[in-house]
Amino acid sequence: MELDDPKAMRALAHPARLAILNRLGAGRSATATEVAEDAGITPSAASYHLRMLAKYGFVEDAPPRGDGRERLWKAVDRSLAIGILPGDRPEVREAKDLLIRAVRKDAEKELERALSNLPQEPEEWRDASRFSRITLRLDAQEMGRLYADIEKLLAPYIARHRSPEDAPPGARVAEAQVSLFPQADRPVPGLPSEDHDAGG
Repeated sequence: MELDDPKAMRALAHPARLAILNRLGAGRSATATEVAEDAGITPSAASYHLRMLAKYGFVEDAPPRGDGRERLWKAVDRSLAIGILPGDRPEVREAKDLLIRAVRKDAEKELERALSNLPQEPEEWRDASRFSRITLRLDAQEMGRLYADIEKLLAPYIARHRSPEDAPPGARVAEAQVSLFPQADRPVPGLPSEDHDAGG
């Protein structure tokens, strides 16, 4: 799903809505009350945010459970993509920037939580966790193919498509954060002054 509707992107860029979508994206349906706990908001606020997400096609009704009196929600079964294009209208470009930054901010918070909790994790999960940053040398076509290859590797493990019953015992919801981009030129700060002790 290639996003290009400014209203939809602005709707999704809300922190509570990203938290709700992350919860539902793990492949389990949930009520407004259940997602409210994850997002740190009231159930009535969660209901409002769920309706907004549904309005723009990010979530939908899920099959009922139990007596069917609770309304269940699930994430739509499609990936979201945001591409910056030269021909983007200013309002589209602004909305894309806003959403990309909101998603990255949310991802950084998730990473920080994981790092803070790592000492409490069982040894096998500490050993399996990886936080890497790798500098590459490639052209644009190679970078596009690399991302496609990464997507193929991740596909069998996507929580939305892999039920707890299909996963091995002890499986948990985990997160992969993938960013591929050409490095922008860094400003050159110059050499520091040698007279930092002057006048002391």
